[in-house]
Amino acid sequence: MTGRGEGHLDLPRMQTGGFFGGLFAVFVPSPAADRRGFHRIDGGYDVPVPAPMSQERALAPALAMISLLHRIERTHPESLRVCRSTADIHSARNDRAIAAVLHLEGAEPIDADLRALDGLYAAGLRSIGPVWSRPTVFGHGVPFKFPSSPDTGPGLTAAGRSLVAACNDYGIVLDLAHLNERGFWDVAQMSRAPLVASHSNAHALCPHARNLTDEQLRAVADSGGIVGLNFGTYFLRPDGALDTATPVEVMLDHIDHMIDVMGEAHVGLGSDFDGIHRAPIADAAELPCLIEAMQARGYSQTRIQRLAGENWLRVLESTWGE
Repeated sequence: MTGRGEGHLDLPRMQTGGFFGGLFAVFVPSPAADRRGFHRIDGGYDVPVPAPMSQERALAPALAMISLLHRIERTHPESLRVCRSTADIHSARNDRAIAAVLHLEGAEPIDADLRALDGLYAAGLRSIGPVWSRPTVFGHGVPFKFPSSPDTGPGLTAAGRSLVAACNDYGIVLDLAHLNERGFWDVAQMSRAPLVASHSNAHALCPHARNLTDEQLRAVADSGGIVGLNFGTYFLRPDGALDTATPVEVMLDHIDHMIDVMGEAHVGLGSDFDGIHRAPIADAAELPCLIEAMQARGYSQTRIQRLAGENWLRVLESTWGE
C-alpha cells in the first residue's frame, strides 16, 4: 500500500493520478511452458493462445488473490474498499478510498456446473470475463494477433450459455473484452444486461484481434453498455507496435471513433493497467496527462466526466439491478 514503483498501480500513484476505482482483476497466468512466444507474420505478429487451464489448477491461486484483496480492505479500510454496489463505490469515493470491484479475468476458477459461482459471488465477485485469450469450458478467446479479425473460432459452449444466464440472474457484469466475435454475438443475443467490453478499442483504427468492429461497437451501444479504452499501444497504433513513443493523442483517436459510432454515453476508460506492457502514459500517476489531452482536443467538462467514470457507474448500476 505504500508503493514500490513497479508496474502501473499502487496506492500513492493512484492517489496522485486521481484514480478512484475500477475492476480489480483476478487472473491466473498460464505455466511458463505454455507461453510459446512471439511469431512474426506478414505485416504483424501472432502470439499463440496458451492451453486451457483446469478449474483445479485455477481455483486455489484465484482464492488466494481474492483473500489478499479482502485482507487489504480489512487492514486498510481508509484506503481501499471492495465494492458490491454503486452505493459502495460512491461511499468509497466520498471517503477518498479506492473502490475495488472484484473481477475474474477468465472464468477458469468456476466449474462448468457453476457450483463455485455462489461462493465467489458471496466473496464480492461482481464482474466476469468468461475467457481470457485461452479457451475455457465457457467459450473461446481471441489470440494476440495483428492484423486479424476478431472472428477466430466457435462461440459459447453450453456451459457458457448457462454462465450468461446465471450472471444475468445474479446481476454480474459479463466482460466481453477477450471473447471472440462469435462468442460476443452469442452473449449479445442471450443477455438481458448491457454489453460490456472493459478494455477494448476500435478495430477500424487498429486491426488487432482484441479490438471491436464497428458492428460490435454499435451492438454495445444499442444494449446500453460500455467499451473501456485499452491503453496498450499494440491495441491503439495502426501498425500494432509495442512502442512507448506512442503519443497520447492516439488514445483520443480511438475515443473519438467510438463516440462517433456509439455516442459518448457508451465510452469509458479501461486502461488494462498491469496487464499491458507498453502505454502512452507510464502509470496511474499520469492519468491527468490524458485528461489534459482531452481538454486540448476540445472535450467539454461534461464529456470528460462521463468518460472518466460516470458512464461506468450508470452501466454498473443497471447491471447490478440497483
